[in-house]
Amino acid sequence: MPSELDRIFDATLAAVIGPGGRVVIERDAKGQAIVANFPATLPGFFQAFCALNGAVEAVIAGDERLTYAELGRLSDEVARGLVNRGMVKGDRVGIAMRNCPSWIVTYMGALKAGAIVTLINGWWQSEELRHALELTAPKLILADAPRAERIAQIEGAWELVSLPIELRADAALAGLLGADAAIALPEIMPDDEATILFTSGSTGEAKGALSTHRAVTTAVYVYATHLMTLLGILTTRGTPPTNPLKTLVNVPLFHVTGEVPVLLTSFIIGRAMVLMPKWDAGEALRLIAHEKVTYFVGVPTMSLELMNHPDRDKHDLSSLTDIAAGGAARPTAHVTRLQESFTGAQPALGYGLTETNAVGCGNFWSNYTDKPASTGRATAPYVEVAILGDGDRHLQANERGEIGIRTAANIKGYWKNPAATAAAFTADHFLKTGDIGYLDDDGYLFIVDRKKDIIIRGGENIAGAEVEAALYSCTAVGEAAVFGAPDERLGEIVVAVLHPAKNMAINEADLRTFLDGKLAAYKIPERMIFSDEPLPRLGTGKIDRVALKQKYGR
Repeated sequence: MPSELDRIFDATLAAVIGPGGRVVIERDAKGQAIVANFPATLPGFFQAFCALNGAVEAVIAGDERLTYAELGRLSDEVARGLVNRGMVKGDRVGIAMRNCPSWIVTYMGALKAGAIVTLINGWWQSEELRHALELTAPKLILADAPRAERIAQIEGAWELVSLPIELRADAALAGLLGADAAIALPEIMPDDEATILFTSGSTGEAKGALSTHRAVTTAVYVYATHLMTLLGILTTRGTPPTNPLKTLVNVPLFHVTGEVPVLLTSFIIGRAMVLMPKWDAGEALRLIAHEKVTYFVGVPTMSLELMNHPDRDKHDLSSLTDIAAGGAARPTAHVTRLQESFTGAQPALGYGLTETNAVGCGNFWSNYTDKPASTGRATAPYVEVAILGDGDRHLQANERGEIGIRTAANIKGYWKNPAATAAAFTADHFLKTGDIGYLDDDGYLFIVDRKKDIIIRGGENIAGAEVEAALYSCTAVGEAAVFGAPDERLGEIVVAVLHPAKNMAINEADLRTFLDGKLAAYKIPERMIFSDEPLPRLGTGKIDRVALKQKYGR
C-alpha cells in the first residue's frame, strides 16, 4: 500500500507535469519520457539558465565567487577560443583537473564548441590514464599541473594544455579565451554526442560511457522535476526553504554524481556550488557552517565522517536541510544516526549508474525511515525499473533478478565497444545494471547482490581483475585473488590473497611500493593476506574466490 508521503508526492508530481504544469512531458521514439519545454542540448541549457539565474551566485571557491552570468560569459569565450584553434564538432576534449572553477568553465565551453567532453578520473595513474586516452583519442586535454605531469609521460597525438587553476578562472583560462564574438559556434542537436565518462567493468579495463545531449539534459530534468515536486510539498505544508540554495561540491566533478545531480542541476534551480578541492570532513563542516550550505550529497562514508567528526558540535549546521547519498549502499543503522546527528536535515538515498547519467530510484524523508534498506521507487515519469530473469524475462514483485533501467537518460553505448554495448541492453531497451534485486509490492527497489565482479569502495568502482593484473605484474606474485570485504565506513574494502612465485618471497611493504604509481591509491588493497599454500581451485582450474571470500572476506 502506498505511504501517505507517496500519495502526496504523486499528486503534487501530477500537478507539476500535468496540464498547465511547469514541465511538459512528451515521448521519444522508444516511448520514453522526455521534457518538451526545456532545452534538449547542453549549450541551449547553459544559455537559458545562465540568463534566467544570471545574478545568482553560482560558484564559491575560496575567495573566488562567480555568478551564473559570469560562467556563461567565460564559457562562451572558451568555446570561441576552442573553435578558433581548430576544434570541430565531435572532437574529444579531455578534462583532467581537481574541482575548481576552471573545470566548470572548460566543461561548459567545450560542449558549446561541439566537443565530446571526456571526463578524466583525476585519481588515475599513468597506466590507467594511458588506456582511457588511447581509447578516446582526445584532440585536446585540459589539465591542472599534477595531472598534466602524469599525462605528459604518455605518448599521444593530443595537445596537452596545463592550466594554472590556482588562479582565478579568467586568468587561468586566459590562453584559451576567444574574445571575437564573430567566431561562429556549431549547431548542436539533441542526438549529438556530448560526454564520455569512464566506468569499470568486470574485465578490468575502464569503458567509455557515451551520452548524447538528450540523455544528459533528460537526466538533469529528472532531478529538477523531483525537486520541483518536493518544493511543492514543502510550500503546501507552509515550510518552504528559508535560506538561499547552496550545495557543497565534495564529490569529484568527473563522477556522474558531481556532474549531473550536483553541477548541472544547480543551473536549473539557481543553487550556489561551494567547491572543495578534495574531501576533508573537518573542512566540510566549516564550509557548511560558514556558507550556510543547504544540501549535501556524497557516498555514505562522507556523511558518516561528518557524524563522527570531533568538531561537529562546534559548528552551526542548522542551514543543512538534506543529506543525500549515492554510489554505494548506506548501512540502515546510519539512517537513524543521521536523523539524530542532524536534526534539521532529512536523509535520502539515490540509486543510479554512470550508464543512466545518475538517474534511477530515490528514497527520501519518512519513506526512507520506513524502508531504510530500499533505494526507493523509480523516478516517475522518466524511469522504469524491471527485474530481469532468464532470457531477460520480466519478473513479478518480490522475485529476485538482475535490475534493468529504461530511461531516455541512458547512455548511447560504450565508446568503440559495440560488443559491450549490445550486451548491456535488452531488446526492449532496459540497461542491465549488473545488480541483483527485487521490487516489493509498493514498487520499492531492494538491492541484494551484485552480478558483476565489482568492488565498490566509498563510491568508487574497482574491478578485481584490474587489481589482480597489477599484482601479477610483480614477478614475486605467483597467485592472486582479489575481492571486496564489508566495511562499516567505506561500504567495501579491497582484499588480496597472495601466494608467492616459486623460490620468491614477497612482503606487504614491498608490494605496496611496487603498486604505487601503477594503480590509483583507492584500488590498492587495504588488506593483503599471504598464503604459504597454493590458492584453492575449482574443478575448472580457476581460483576458488568464493571459498577465499568466505574465509577471509568477513
